[in-house]
Amino acid sequence: MAFSVEVGGSWSTHEDIALCQSWVNVSHDPIMGNEMKFHHMWSKIHGEFCQRSGSIRTEMTLSSRWKLLNKELGKWRNALTKAKANIRSGQNLTDEIIQAQMWFGAMGQGKKSFMHFQCWEVVKDCSRFKIIPTGPKVVMNETLLHDSPLDSPMETESPFVPCPPRPIGRKAAKAKRGGTSTNECIQLLEQIAKNNSLRMERDLKRDEMDVAREEAFVIQQRKAQEKDIDDREMKIMAMDTSHMSPETKAYWKLRRRDVMRRKLFHDDGPSNTDWLNDENH
Repeated sequence: MAFSVEVGGSWSTHEDIALCQSWVNVSHDPIMGNEMKFHHMWSKIHGEFCQRSGSIRTEMTLSSRWKLLNKELGKWRNALTKAKANIRSGQNLTDEIIQAQMWFGAMGQGKKSFMHFQCWEVVKDCSRFKIIPTGPKVVMNETLLHDSPLDSPMETESPFVPCPPRPIGRKAAKAKRGGTSTNECIQLLEQIAKNNSLRMERDLKRDEMDVAREEAFVIQQRKAQEKDIDDREMKIMAMDTSHMSPETKAYWKLRRRDVMRRKLFHDDGPSNTDWLNDENH
């Protein structure tokens, strides 16, 4: 949109992404990022944010919004860390995201589902939000999944070392988990999709209302200006010049002539107005 509501306006996804991009570019500047004072940093963030989004929000509004986003993004990083440490063999990225959403909701202190995925893509490589694995080594059937070649039993001198058992496949792993977990995951995905749809619908309705209010305001202003002009012209045309001096009468005569010319041009278009120049008129 071409304008933004400063006080009480909801933040759009576009504005949140622009704020995250501006924060990353300014705070991670390799030359100035570590030496800027807090106020100067937010002044630069505000300037870049306005260029990216076209918004008119203030520095204080941006700082307050970033506190909320920072909290949600940090909470999501912690949830992803727990999900990655708890991931099982045979699970994919979708399973990891679902499990992270469950951790996110279980942490409390805010929303039950994480929605700022596009903002996360912007900040995930920053040192503040980078995921550092802290869990134990992932094993399956008592065998490390990422053994070093130096530790492999094939490198030992004994020719009778048995081969490790064959890992179970993805389908067998899912069957082992049972159907209840799958149903819960499906329900969670459906709820996430529903929440996204409701959010988009609310944003669209808000934008439509903003456009309608702006159009109504412009129409009201135009009508007020037209009424003000009409009132002034009526006073000019009704001015009693009988008691005035010749110079004052001449002035008001010119003013009436201008009013008549504007009226003729507005109502009927250009026309021959030579009769207005008649000195006896």
